Amino acid sequence: MRRPAVLSLFAATAALTLAFAMPSRAAEDAVVIPAPAMDAASASGIQTAVVAGGCFWGVQGVFQHTAGVVNAVSGYAGGTKATADYQTVSSGRTGHAESVEIKYDPKKISYGKILQIYFSVVHDPTQLNRQGPDVGSQYRSAIFTTSDEQKKVAEAYIAQLNGAKVFNKPIVTKVGALEAFYPAEAYHQDYLTLHPNQPYIAYNDLPKVENLKKLFADNYIEKPTLVNASKATN
Repeated sequence: MRRPAVLSLFAATAALTLAFAMPSRAAEDAVVIPAPAMDAASASGIQTAVVAGGCFWGVQGVFQHTAGVVNAVSGYAGGTKATADYQTVSSGRTGHAESVEIKYDPKKISYGKILQIYFSVVHDPTQLNRQGPDVGSQYRSAIFTTSDEQKKVAEAYIAQLNGAKVFNKPIVTKVGALEAFYPAEAYHQDYLTLHPNQPYIAYNDLPKVENLKKLFADNYIEKPTLVNASKATN
């Protein structure tokens, strides 16, 4: 439906038309939400968070503009290594979700703050198995946790937001343990930065980065931390 390595003019126009036609919360409609009441304890060393919220282009783009994130990689989580390629994942039958692995410095940004950004500006967590114009389980809202602490923080935050009725519908985000993360193909990495004029990016994803800048000014960095420039280690 979208996002081959190189879009033709026809495909680009069709993607833009579809983006406007599909009924969904507009990409620019961020939601102001409270910070999590529970957060992960302070830790030393680079930590890992993995989230899914629709097309990984926009998710990666937002976190590449987030201070404290040392690397954000688009990829696949929820399925097996054998099916972790774009064409197969696009079938919606692999168990994978388009995901982003976020390496971050907990001295500069907390796990809870990452989740606050994720729920506020990255995507609409009330959409089931879709996000904006993209439909299928590969576009589901999911948090893949790397520790029991992350699981507790994520589940408590979802309960907090649902209890406060921050959204007009219940959050459908699934929380589960990360079994493995598989980086996506090279042409998917840094896509938002490399293709800012692509209609899908311009309509669906650039507004998310602008909302990060508006709502999380203290966490925003103008120059993105790109995959090829990152030197993060576990």
